[in-house]
Amino acid sequence: MKQKLLIIFIAILSLSMTAKSSANLIHLEGEIEYQTDVVHISFSIAQDTSDLRFWTDSFMNGLNFDPIAALWDSSGVYIGQSDDNPFVNPETQTVYDSGFSLSFLAAGDYILTIASYSNFASGSHLSEGFRYDSLDPVPIEQHWTRGTGYYSVWLDGVDSARVVSEPSTMMMVLLGLTGLVLRRFKRR
Repeated sequence: MKQKLLIIFIAILSLSMTAKSSANLIHLEGEIEYQTDVVHISFSIAQDTSDLRFWTDSFMNGLNFDPIAALWDSSGVYIGQSDDNPFVNPETQTVYDSGFSLSFLAAGDYILTIASYSNFASGSHLSEGFRYDSLDPVPIEQHWTRGTGYYSVWLDGVDSARVVSEPSTMMMVLLGLTGLVLRRFKRR
């Protein structure tokens, strides 16, 4: 009986240690150059989670641009967007920082985007782009007269995360059009 209890205790302990050690607190930072820039962060979760947080802490009371965070599933379907939510980690965030606290997210791959206010997502799919996609790029320091392009993003409860280089929306449109033309040409 003692041996069975010991085995059950070790199994529960190892499961709880695995769950805690697989989730990480990851910090990513960098610079955006223009108000049209959108940072794409790819992250994954190995198992369903009930405690997940993402937040920016780079606004710093106007030292840097006002960030907007949006969350997408791996196929680019919109999950949610946050403009001003300095309550995810009030110790480091200031008034115009953004973030999410999620009570549940299924295991899988996701995308977090960071853009400058008011470059909101244009639709329910990442391929629909963002509000500023059709605008001429303006240096972020001119768009935000008192801010720089520095961003700082924290992901708490994920297994891995990285900033990914995304082709510009115009490049994606051109590639799509080229594909359509080649497809029609091939059919003939």
